[in-house]
Amino acid sequence: MGSRIKTMKRQAAELGRIRTGYSRPNPNPDKGPIPVMSKTFVLTSHSRDYVAAAAELYGGKVEQWTPQRSSVAQWRVITEAPELRAILPAGDPLSQSYEMWGGGGCERRCDGEFESIKRQPCVCLAKFGEDWHERPPTQVCRPTSRVGVYLPDLPDVGVWRLETKSYYAADALAGGLDTVLQATEGKGLLPVRMWIEQRTRVVNGKTKQYQVVMVVPSLPKLRHALSGPISTAAALDPSSLDRPAIEAAPAERPDYLAEARACQTADAVREVWRRANVAGHVARDGSDELSRDLMQISRDIAAGVDPGTGEMTGDQDDDEQGPDADGVYDVEAYDEHDEPPVADASAVSWPQAAQPGSGARR
Repeated sequence: MGSRIKTMKRQAAELGRIRTGYSRPNPNPDKGPIPVMSKTFVLTSHSRDYVAAAAELYGGKVEQWTPQRSSVAQWRVITEAPELRAILPAGDPLSQSYEMWGGGGCERRCDGEFESIKRQPCVCLAKFGEDWHERPPTQVCRPTSRVGVYLPDLPDVGVWRLETKSYYAADALAGGLDTVLQATEGKGLLPVRMWIEQRTRVVNGKTKQYQVVMVVPSLPKLRHALSGPISTAAALDPSSLDRPAIEAAPAERPDYLAEARACQTADAVREVWRRANVAGHVARDGSDELSRDLMQISRDIAAGVDPGTGEMTGDQDDDEQGPDADGVYDVEAYDEHDEPPVADASAVSWPQAAQPGSGARR
């Protein structure tokens, strides 16, 4: 059996990233690229195959691209789809921190109170006060939110990392995910829809534009998101949660006639009818064909006739008396307009729940 390093993170491979913006060249060669807020998601990856598959699924043009402060070229597509369908992995998929990056990498990473790299209290808060986040990113840390999601219609097993540096998106993203995590406890997969909303707000008399990344459960009803974890099959096909359950195939109907023919007594045949009545396979008043057939079998057995062969049973033959001294058989004559006699009158008048003990269908 294998062993693991207990302090090592166990995370799926990162296949690419989901971004909310891109950059375009600056007409002034002395200045850096101009950032652009995208109306749709931008997917980037080191693998052209992944980006090409995304372009085929979501629309857009595959192009080579080199991130800022990097010399390694990647691939990207500015998608045309208004939203992405994704799956959140189990656990808490959201990672957030205030960060400042420079030429040497991440210089500060803070939770709003404590800066973890230099292990000191929040620098921005101490320097600029509670509204420090309204200052330009060149002066203060930027709120950075990362969520790893599966894109189930793209190839290979791994996550795509959604990343946004919007202050207001960070708040909306955390609030939406926390609502769902409270219900599911982070157990199991959860299908979601993601899209970018462009919003505006007025600060000190100036209108500012900002983005909010919406991540909401992709389920038929709210109750499905709040009723606990769902199965992997439901995460891949959320519409299945709202489909009526497939009814079980009806049980095979017993062969009541065969059972009755195997009975030894008329009462045993009546019990067969009672079971058929409970199962709803005969009319309660005995007017159906099956009831009539069962009653006839009961009559035959009571009269000493084998219901399987139609012949008189051996016991009946032994009891039959021969002719008397004058060659006359002792038989009872009856008129042709009369009902023939029966050996057991109770076998003829069954229903009313086939008598003893009632046996009415429940």
